[in-house]
Parts: sequence; structure tokens; C-alpha cells
Amino acid sequence: MTAKQPLHVVVLMGGWANERDVSLMSGAGVADALEMNGHRVTKVDMDRDVAQKIAEAKPDVVFNALHGVPGEDGSVQGMLDLMGVAYTHSGLATSVIAIDKQLTKQALVPHGIPFPGGRIVATEEIFERDPLPRPYVLKPVNEGSSVGVAIVTDDSNYGNPIARDAAGPWQDFDALLAEPFIKGRELTTAVIDGAAGPRALGVTELVIESGFYDYEHKYTEGRTQHVCPAEIPTEIAKLCEDYAIRAHVHLGCHGTSRTDFRWDDEQGEEGLFVLETNTQPGMTPLSLVPEQARHAGIGYAELVELIVMEAIRVHDGKIEQEDADG
Repeated sequence: MTAKQPLHVVVLMGGWANERDVSLMSGAGVADALEMNGHRVTKVDMDRDVAQKIAEAKPDVVFNALHGVPGEDGSVQGMLDLMGVAYTHSGLATSVIAIDKQLTKQALVPHGIPFPGGRIVATEEIFERDPLPRPYVLKPVNEGSSVGVAIVTDDSNYGNPIARDAAGPWQDFDALLAEPFIKGRELTTAVIDGAAGPRALGVTELVIESGFYDYEHKYTEGRTQHVCPAEIPTEIAKLCEDYAIRAHVHLGCHGTSRTDFRWDDEQGEEGLFVLETNTQPGMTPLSLVPEQARHAGIGYAELVELIVMEAIRVHDGKIEQEDADG
């Protein structure tokens, strides 16, 4: 699938978030694919003058290859909405909700999508007492790629209670999300929009050498084995795909999304929990969405094209709606 005529695409990448390097890798791959598809590409490294740079480029569409804040939290989406520029992936409201793990829970649990329990705690509280029985997980509310995640166990070296000088996310955030630790297996499912609506691309199991699927394991070659398709019971795979599609729809995602799971295989279907939905999954050589797409018969260049075409469809729909309302 390719556009009827070549487009001018700005690939927005880099920025100043913790995931800058990953974004640069994603953006480079996307730019190469777009040029292969016959489009004209302008790469823009996100900085404080980004609006001016995009306005001067006058693109047909922006491919948002940013990860983390402010590219994934609604800030860039709001800017592009004000500029009237078409852009890939989810819009402002969806981005604001999905970047916040607690808001995501509140949006999806009423639709029958299971999440671990837990609560937001002030960092000062964890230096006095454990917010949950050990083992439990502490994570930033609005960071991606498992940035700043800590698993607190009885034998962890954080102390009991956690010591103020121990290395962990409490050093960088005033509040954290505390959740029960779900033992078991890491699973993930990508969803992509198409002419017939959103569809799941499959289920991947992430088998790591040690520890958990953190930032280093995600982006260091050889640290994690991707089993795609996952060797899991058919009913669990179907449930992952169902939850991922429902999360995509109820959050209002566009283009593509990826929903991550933790599955306690001793508990069957009752042991499957959603951890988060990523509205702008990575597009690097190690990224999961391109890998799942490839197993579903969609090459990297075609995947990029599908995301761009969905962005244009959504943008055209907004204009039609504005004309109808006006």
C-alpha cells in the first residue's frame, strides 16, 4: 500500500526525553522507509523551535517518532492540532490519558480490562513504610519504556523501609505508582488500524536473561529473546488480542498501539493483567511492533505507510467534521 502521490513528510524525532536515543533510531528507520516508498522526507530533531521548523517545512503530514514527554503526552499533539497539521498516532486526549498509567486504568477497567491493583503514593511515604505487601512494583506514573521501574522484594537491597539514598525511581519523582508484583510471563500485543478497522498483529513473549523487562533489556541487543508468536495457550493469545483491541478502541488510539501484559500462567485467564498501552511504540530494529507486523505479513515500509495513511484519514475526517459543524 502506498499513497496515490508522493507526500512531504516531516519525521519528528529525538527531543529531550529519557528515550531520546530510541526516538532517533525510530525516526531514522521511518525516514528511510518513507523515502523508499517515494515520499520526500524532512527530519526534525525536537527542540524549543519545533513549531517554527514544522511551519517552515510545510509538510503534508508529520510522522511523530518521539517517545516520552513531550512527544507522547499530548503536548506535541496539541501544538500540531493548533497548527492544523496532520500527524501520526493518537491525538491529544488519548495521549494525555494513555501516558498516565493511573488514568489509563480508570479509563479501561470499567470496560472489563483487568489491571493490577495499587495506588499512587507520595515518595516520602515509602521511606517510612511499604505502601503494599512485598513484593510490589514502584514506577513513575507517566514514563514509558519501563523507565524508572523498581521491584521491591524481601531480599532487595533497597532496605526495609526503602532507604532515602538507595538507587531507584524515588530519587527522581515526588510520587510513584505502587502495584502488586504479578509473577509470571511478559507478553505484548500490537494493534494497527486499517480499512477494516483495528486488528491485532499477534502476541510476543519477552524472555529475559535476568531481572525484568526494563529499558536496558528493551533496547540492548541480546538481552531479551522475543518469542513471536508466543508459545501460550490459544485462549490466552485470543484474550491478549481482545484486550489490546479494546484498549486501542476505548482509549481512542490511531495508527498503532501496543499493549503490554503480565501473565501468571498458574492462574490461567484469571492471571492475565494489562500493564499499560503504548500509543507510540518504537520503530527501531529491536522494536516489537515491526517484528509482529513482519510475522503478520506486513513489511516495515508497508507498516510505515499504513500509519501515515491512517493519519491522513483521521485529519481529513476532522476537517470534514469541522466543516459540518461550521
